[in-house]
Amino acid sequence: MTNDYPRSHRVADFIQRELAGLIRTEVRDPRISPMLTLASVEVSRDLSVAKIYYSLLDAEEHKETQAALERASGFLRRQLARQMNTRSVPQLRFFYDDSAERGALMSALIADAVASNTTEDDESDEGSTEESSVAKD
Repeated sequence: MTNDYPRSHRVADFIQRELAGLIRTEVRDPRISPMLTLASVEVSRDLSVAKIYYSLLDAEEHKETQAALERASGFLRRQLARQMNTRSVPQLRFFYDDSAERGALMSALIADAVASNTTEDDESDEGSTEESSVAKD
């Protein structure tokens, strides 16, 4: 049987679910935004390090939230240790995920480019439409 869903993926999914609940209910640091979302978790193959990617609704709060999450990482790791059935619990490293912001920026750039795009084909199509309507009269 092939291993389609390796252990590191299962551990990452578990950590993501549990950390979301722990951050929401147990961490009482006011610097952590209530609009924090855990975007993804990647665990190394040897299960020694977990990279936790988070996103925020207000991007300006990410430095404060980063500092608060790093400060709470030991507490969160201990809480995970109580719930995980593994010999060791990975180190928790938090990273801000700005892909939603970059996606919105790219979408805006594309919309601007499409709106300002006027080519000779567009102008010639408009001219031929006017000529055909004149020819019908």
